[in-house]
Amino acid sequence: MKVAILAGGVGTRLAEETEIKPKPMVEIGGTPIIFHIMQHYARYGHNAFSIALGYKGEYIKKYMMDYASLRSNLTVNLKSGEVERHGDDSPDWTVDLVDTGNDTLTGGRIKRLAPYIGNETFMLTWGDGVSDVDLDKLLAFHQAHGKLATVTAVRPTARFGHLEFEGDRVVEFSEKPQTAEGWINGAFFVLEPAVFDYIEGDTTQWEREPMERLAREGQLMAYRHDSFWQCMDTLRDKKLLEELWESGKAPWKTWE
Repeated sequence: MKVAILAGGVGTRLAEETEIKPKPMVEIGGTPIIFHIMQHYARYGHNAFSIALGYKGEYIKKYMMDYASLRSNLTVNLKSGEVERHGDDSPDWTVDLVDTGNDTLTGGRIKRLAPYIGNETFMLTWGDGVSDVDLDKLLAFHQAHGKLATVTAVRPTARFGHLEFEGDRVVEFSEKPQTAEGWINGAFFVLEPAVFDYIEGDTTQWEREPMERLAREGQLMAYRHDSFWQCMDTLRDKKLLEELWESGKAPWKTWE
């Protein structure tokens, strides 16, 4: 089963990092966040990826092309240019790197991946969010309901302390709890190929017309995930993920 990853956005709220690299290449613990995401999928046996490139996509291409060489010992024949790698522990993944345009919106990027995904169920996520979602359970949920689309619904941690009152008296204070209400789109989709027909073209935003129409037609189901999920929209988010990684207790690290 192919895993589609959207990695073409500009990442303006991380401008300090994204002036020189695309947001999915911003590192957590010395490794680009997109690689963390791919490792999570591979942990569940999904190791065929189609990545939609856009802003500074060449940076991701170069990383993937150089990955095996930089992690191996090399014997180079300078005359022929042949390279032999030794001690290579690179993962056994296949990765489509697809230029989908700098200005293409999310729906358009998904549609441009259609030739690489083919006529089969596929997974989709963004290249800037990590989670400990159980992908086996997510897929089983999707297969059981028989609809075209499943979105993982999450309840993110509140940014500030939560207060509950009786009059003016505080009766409960919780420091940055998971929000009690307000499920949001956490990505980690499972989709049938028929969803490509819901996307008009490059100017279509996936979260607008396609998802709204799928919902109206009863074809969009939600898999509720109430454990860890975190996107990396800002430097504050990056710092939080770095602290979790350095603690040795990163919840999204489901692989060895």
